[in-house]
Amino acid sequence: MYDPHKGTSGSMDADSWRPSRRQFLTTLLAGTTVAVPAILSSRGQPGHSETLRVGLIGCGGRGTGAAGQALKADPNTVLTAMADVFREPIETALASLKQDPAIADRVQVPPDRRFVGLDAYQRLIDSGVDVVLQAAPPGFRPQHVRAAVEAGKHQFVEKPVATDVAGVRSILESARIAREKKLAWVAGFCWRYDRARREFYRRIRDGAIGEIRAIYATYYTGPVKPMPPPEQRPPGMGDVEWQIRNWYNFVWLSGDGLVEQACHSVDKILWAMQDEPPVKAVATGGRQTPNHEGNIYDHMHVVYEWANGVRAFVGQRQIAGCFNQNSDFLMGTRGEGVIDGWRAVYIKGEHPWRFLEPNNDMYQQQHDELFASIRKGEPIQDGEWEARSTLVAIMGRMAAYTGLEITWEMMQQSKEQLVPDPLSWEMELPVAPMAIPGQTKFV
Repeated sequence: MYDPHKGTSGSMDADSWRPSRRQFLTTLLAGTTVAVPAILSSRGQPGHSETLRVGLIGCGGRGTGAAGQALKADPNTVLTAMADVFREPIETALASLKQDPAIADRVQVPPDRRFVGLDAYQRLIDSGVDVVLQAAPPGFRPQHVRAAVEAGKHQFVEKPVATDVAGVRSILESARIAREKKLAWVAGFCWRYDRARREFYRRIRDGAIGEIRAIYATYYTGPVKPMPPPEQRPPGMGDVEWQIRNWYNFVWLSGDGLVEQACHSVDKILWAMQDEPPVKAVATGGRQTPNHEGNIYDHMHVVYEWANGVRAFVGQRQIAGCFNQNSDFLMGTRGEGVIDGWRAVYIKGEHPWRFLEPNNDMYQQQHDELFASIRKGEPIQDGEWEARSTLVAIMGRMAAYTGLEITWEMMQQSKEQLVPDPLSWEMELPVAPMAIPGQTKFV
């Protein structure tokens, strides 16, 4: 029976977020679901004078933000190394971080610890850092994460964790290693660290809207990084550099819009379903706006279905000049739960509720909890469920690209590998043709 007084807005205990333990996958992935931690704070933790050295891999806007949040999460942290395939993002990020008086004195990255190139991630990991912030394009994430866990580093791992099934397999193995080594791993699925949404999904789980019958999630927004026309490619620039500089427009690097951006919506659906993956998915999608040499879609609509008949609908579009919305609508037998974008979070029906408390900064909360767990010796380990949510997003993309009904069993058997291995600046890298439903094969 639903108890509206169990828990309050913005507060909960750790056990209230622990999904039931079940086998993740039978042949592809092995492991159990991971608890989402209670809200903690590392600020002011007594008796921890050891300085934690932080390294940032991927120095774009998200990486720069993560570095600032890491330094603000714990007063005994120092940013000591940065890595990117290009030099310019490192210098831009450094300049930005040094402008913040709250952290400027702890940004200590001399020229010899500003690593550039395809192997920059490994040189950063070898430089003596304790915590690695993973924010490079997601096609590189499996390789970077594996190197970090093998070297015994704690991590913040931005979403998604891979762009293909081979990458998810690698991430699951990395999560196993991290668990064995007792390494902290905080996922970049930021909404799971948002106070309002934690309370919302706790109430949903406890029956505030009855049994969930359907979920509709929207991710309608503008283009993230439009692909420039071929004539803007500088003379002599190789295929690999051109694609990495425009990484969002290539499936092997970004995973497409559903996997790179709307994976947040997919993750919240799984949160509502207590991290139980769907049994199958069908989808439509395509490209309406010019993309020059890129090969990602600009819209998809995915229908996920569970064994009990529940269906979740994800609408994803990245086209300028259109209706924008990023919301979630959960329909149950006794009411409806609504997340109205960045604004209201409420429940209608037999047990009405609205989040009215001051909310937290979820991006900062991720790092507060990461460093608090390291200091306490109780490392957060988000790797397995972060991999699961990424794989479900890839499942939806596969359904849209092929036009097939994709089952969870098919995902277990998939041999999809999009990321080139090995990769070098000099190699030729033709762009794979854009997927055509009904013609593109399931791999």
